[in-house]
Amino acid sequence: MKVLLAVDKFKGTLTGAQLTEALTAGLEGAGGCEVITCPIADGGDGTVDAALAAGYSEVTCTVTGPFAGQSVTARYAYSPAERTAVLEIAEAGGIARLREDQLDTWRATSFGAGELVLHAVGAGARTLIIGLGGSASTDGGAGLMQALGVKLQDADGRDLAPGGGALGQLASVDVAGLDERLAGVEIIMASDVTNPLCGPSGAAAVYGPQKGATEEQVPQLDQNLQKLADAVEETLNVSRGTFADSPGAGAAGGLGFACLSVLGATMRPGVDVCFEFTGFHRALEQADIVITGEGKFDEQTLQGKGPAGVAAEASARNLPVIAVCGISELSAAQAHDAGFTAVYSVVGDTQATLEESLANPRPYLQELAATIASTHLS
Repeated sequence: MKVLLAVDKFKGTLTGAQLTEALTAGLEGAGGCEVITCPIADGGDGTVDAALAAGYSEVTCTVTGPFAGQSVTARYAYSPAERTAVLEIAEAGGIARLREDQLDTWRATSFGAGELVLHAVGAGARTLIIGLGGSASTDGGAGLMQALGVKLQDADGRDLAPGGGALGQLASVDVAGLDERLAGVEIIMASDVTNPLCGPSGAAAVYGPQKGATEEQVPQLDQNLQKLADAVEETLNVSRGTFADSPGAGAAGGLGFACLSVLGATMRPGVDVCFEFTGFHRALEQADIVITGEGKFDEQTLQGKGPAGVAAEASARNLPVIAVCGISELSAAQAHDAGFTAVYSVVGDTQATLEESLANPRPYLQELAATIASTHLS
């Protein structure tokens, strides 16, 4: 029997590759099956790792971090044969690079994301897949635009300072200096975020507080993002809201808006994009049963996360789908309706406590894999 292992990460505990290794050890120890592996991701953190596991090469470069003047080493994945690069915004201005007491989305910039884009294009990429999860900024992609050559200036003709807080001073936008190397480059944003740029479901209102925005800053950031949107759309000679109201414009602190408007990018579900560059569908054709999983199974899992995408594709082919997770908050009915044959959790189906599952999940995962083998593969 051929078992396809297509798992995401246990966030903060195991990468997708480490989770795959632990489950493979348990399955092979039980015997009676051939294990096929395929990395998965959903456009958030782990997307670059999935591309690397699928055979892409790792490239590193130095870019601006969450704040101006801060340098960080960022990674992306590149396939010279495909001339395709897989990037994560979080590698540059990611919230994970900051302690909680450092969060300041008023000042945080997406400039490093623009530098990351230019490095990939300079390496020869003609297709960019950009994962939009985990940004620290709420600047509407202003920093990215500036890094790519767009002029954002105040009423005195000075370049705008970094951060969403400075957008209130914006007086003019000039896209004439956009880097010529971007011409003809296909840009795909991998994200399941459907929020518009502004308003009660926009970037500032929904995501600003978790990035450090105060109660007073949130409405001001929203106004600033609207000011940016109006200026950019006027410059591009399109009607108000053409890009700002598009689903996903509010992703990554509004970086989605910048990519849609200035770069002509397209927005696609992260899971679908990742399935393509990892060769998931080819792997699925070989499988008799599928095992997927991630750290926590809850209602968010069912809303565009990797395991839900795996279950949908596999169940459409009438393949059984077994899920493995650290902890599950889904009812049996919810899991079944989403296409999962069974869900096994470290906390609940082994003797591990939550603390033990976080500290050292490998032996418990191997135990679950052996249980799955005896129950579903015999």
